[in-house]
Amino acid sequence: MPTPGRPKYRTLADELRGRILSGRLAPGTPVPSETELMRVHAVSRNTVRLAVGLLRAEGLIVTRHGRGSYVRPRLPVRRIASERYRRELEQIDGTAEPATSFTADQQINWAAYRLDREFREVPATAGVAELLELPPGTPLLERRFVFFAGNRAQQMSYSYYELALVSGTPIADPANEPWPGGNIAQLATIGIRVTEVHERIRARMPVPDETELLDIAPGVPVLTITRVMLAGDRPVEAAVDIVIPADRCELDYRIPLD
Repeated sequence: MPTPGRPKYRTLADELRGRILSGRLAPGTPVPSETELMRVHAVSRNTVRLAVGLLRAEGLIVTRHGRGSYVRPRLPVRRIASERYRRELEQIDGTAEPATSFTADQQINWAAYRLDREFREVPATAGVAELLELPPGTPLLERRFVFFAGNRAQQMSYSYYELALVSGTPIADPANEPWPGGNIAQLATIGIRVTEVHERIRARMPVPDETELLDIAPGVPVLTITRVMLAGDRPVEAAVDIVIPADRCELDYRIPLD
């Protein structure tokens, strides 16, 4: 209901938001035109544009040039659980169906998985050096990945190995990606058994290249995972900012207390 003193555009945004969240305006449905909203709600064009802009900033609607505004489609929400790396352990002996933690998260088969990659040698920054317990400036193999499920890019990351550990091995050859079993299976081929995975998760707004590559709607934050894989007490791989749009995933972790 209208509230005295409340801006008209916020009242209109409340009404449209309620229709979207209740399903009366379904995902993919066009939002009523500016002219229709002006007529039905007896408001100005500027009021309509402010209301639509607010809902766009909240990630509820998207606007395409020449196509108008419509309710943002709801993409499948995927479960990210602590046990997903066990799918990579199953790949070590080569008998399981090809999979990685990403395909497990996305619930897709190997044929639907695509990985864009770029490898280069870089010196360790202070942050990555701390994760890998190496001196800053240590030569590293940096691997930039964009992960696709079907035709849609779902996440991206930067992953690092100490160069001396993997130089001259199949791990350093981008032609071998995607690799069934991911990092865990890769390290097993050079005699390193990953015994623990440590992940730290936070939320932030996406930067422009993430917004473009992952087709993130305005107003939608991302979850970023910083990961370290350990063999005993030794860090052997670090991934910085595994970036996932927050509206496409849910975290599901079991924490045994016995």
